[in-house]
Amino acid sequence: MGRQYIGEIGKTDNGIVVVTTHLYDGRKNLPLDIELYQHASSLKSGKQDSEFEKKPELAIKLIDRAIKRKHQPGIVIVDAGYGKNTFFLLELEKRELKYLGGFAKNRQVTVNTEENVQQIIRLDELAQSLPQEAFTKIQLNLDQPKTVWVVTKEIEISQLVGKRNIAIVMNAAAFSQATDIDYFITNVTSSIVTPKWVVDTYSQRNWVEVFIEKPKGG
Repeated sequence: MGRQYIGEIGKTDNGIVVVTTHLYDGRKNLPLDIELYQHASSLKSGKQDSEFEKKPELAIKLIDRAIKRKHQPGIVIVDAGYGKNTFFLLELEKRELKYLGGFAKNRQVTVNTEENVQQIIRLDELAQSLPQEAFTKIQLNLDQPKTVWVVTKEIEISQLVGKRNIAIVMNAAAFSQATDIDYFITNVTSSIVTPKWVVDTYSQRNWVEVFIEKPKGG
């Protein structure tokens, strides 16, 4: 127990945080492992304590455990807490794993402009600068159907060598009208990364959320 950010309530409070791994094959979700995240305040020497491990470090341990059992994921899907962590992404790439993860809106990326000039820009500023026609309308067929507008871009970011692809997903056709905007990063090749691929692939994570909804709410 410690005072920390609790995703279930969307704010910092006293609570318990765990890191979990699941397999999803397109039909069924299989929970694999769970590890308790011990907040630094709950340990005698805080962040200097030998038992302290950050959540991305715990996540990598669980992924290694899954691989050791011969569970080889086609793609690792993670939320923004992990997608924005460069250490975590590098560790996945060292293991030659593909990933699709949430990304921080204030992250600076390098993109090529229409004049083929490299521009360094915050991700949310990039989203705001794109014309409405750049976005593709996609229908998500979940329990509650949802329409989103998506654009994908090839970018470069610091500490990762080479190009990656990002996606901007909005709940409205225009940035100024959107009330919900999500940002994603993937190391999957550009020939595969389309707006539909991004939303269809990331929506698979919804079944993990459904599975753990009751334990989290309890």
